[in-house]
Amino acid sequence: MITRIPSAALVAASLLLTGCGGGALAATDHKSAPLAASSSAPSPSSEISAEAAPRQLPGVGPKMLARIPAATEQVVLVTGRGADSPLSTLALYERTDDGWEQTASWAAHNALKGWSDHHMAGDLRSPIGVYSLTDAGGLLKDPGTKLSYDHGSGFVSPGTGFEGEPLAGSFDYVIAINYNRQPGTSPLDWTRPLGASRGGGIWIHVDHGGPTHGCVSIAEAHMKELLRTLDPARHPVVVMGDAAALDH
Repeated sequence: MITRIPSAALVAASLLLTGCGGGALAATDHKSAPLAASSSAPSPSSEISAEAAPRQLPGVGPKMLARIPAATEQVVLVTGRGADSPLSTLALYERTDDGWEQTASWAAHNALKGWSDHHMAGDLRSPIGVYSLTDAGGLLKDPGTKLSYDHGSGFVSPGTGFEGEPLAGSFDYVIAINYNRQPGTSPLDWTRPLGASRGGGIWIHVDHGGPTHGCVSIAEAHMKELLRTLDPARHPVVVMGDAAALDH
């Protein structure tokens, strides 16, 4: 368990600049071929039934599938309702011999203004893409995750959200999304490989009942379940974006 606690000044700066928390590198450095329905082409007269074909990630097109590392066996799929909507669904999938199997699905929030394929600091949009999940943390103690977990008082969320809802408790549990951040560090780490202008601190965290600055949020009970399920040995990633962007 990581026990490092950042200074109050660093926490304040990170909250002001990112809205949700830390930052991360995309998992798209590890590209793999799109998942194939069959290793050999069927004869012109044959057909592959829906039951026989491997189960794919629903709504995820071949280009986005190709960005999922070959070693990945857990996918957190965040599907936004629209390009400019803060409403989304988070679903967990496990790779099996028969393809991808959904094991959970929960209502979620994303950024106030929706999604962006070129996220910038302060744009109030969540970044579209495929990103690894390696590090977690929170104000509350580790609920039993296999991810690296930083338990400390730096995970605070003062003030109110866009709809006047209190933000207290939002960072009780967080999972760092590896967009413009250094994997293997606390979610509070301030390293920004792409530069500060590209934003950071994109997390999955406890829902506060309204849109986020750039993060994805789900109910506290679901956060605990997600933390207990993700396994670094299975190389989990998040695939996230609005439905139209994912279907490429």
